[in-house]
Amino acid sequence: MRLLLMRHGATEGNVQRRYVGRRTNEPLSDQGRAQCALAGEFPEVEKVYTSPLLRARQTAELCFPGAELVEVPGLEEFDFGAFEGRSARDMEEDEAYRAWVDGWCKGRCPGGEDRAEFVERTATALAGLLTDAAAREERCVVVVAHGGTVMAALHAFADGSALSDDYFGWGVGCCEGYECTVSWADGQLRLLDPQPFPRRT
Repeated sequence: MRLLLMRHGATEGNVQRRYVGRRTNEPLSDQGRAQCALAGEFPEVEKVYTSPLLRARQTAELCFPGAELVEVPGLEEFDFGAFEGRSARDMEEDEAYRAWVDGWCKGRCPGGEDRAEFVERTATALAGLLTDAAAREERCVVVVAHGGTVMAALHAFADGSALSDDYFGWGVGCCEGYECTVSWADGQLRLLDPQPFPRRT
């Protein structure tokens, strides 16, 4: 089975460098729609699994016209709690924010998630999705979600890559992501040979 993990196009919050997470359900910006157009259309794709958040669904509609959209709870972006909707500049003097950043963003955001919880949530949702898709003999699975979702999924499941344990190394731009092969060797889910998407020539 092949898997395409794709981040949504930009929102106004992304452009303004605010923390746009699980609690923010804003639409694509004009820039985000332009990014979708640049990524291209893939009308041959019949089904796309998306985060329930609007920006992911809109990206799927633009890049995969005519595809059936299936929302998957659990694939939403990281829950930034009290940091949601604010920028790093807004929080320069916020001691809780500085402590979170100084801890490599692993700890719990006040009122939100910590990284381990987020990775577990994402991994559980993606594993269930892929297991069900395999039972239906789907040969290619497309997921449109969020930058954090892509990082968490590959951090949890990427195999055979020097980046496997590097959470932020899996970061992608808007309307970008990774293609990989799904394996269940020895009963364990692995994502093999992740390659950047879209492939630029």
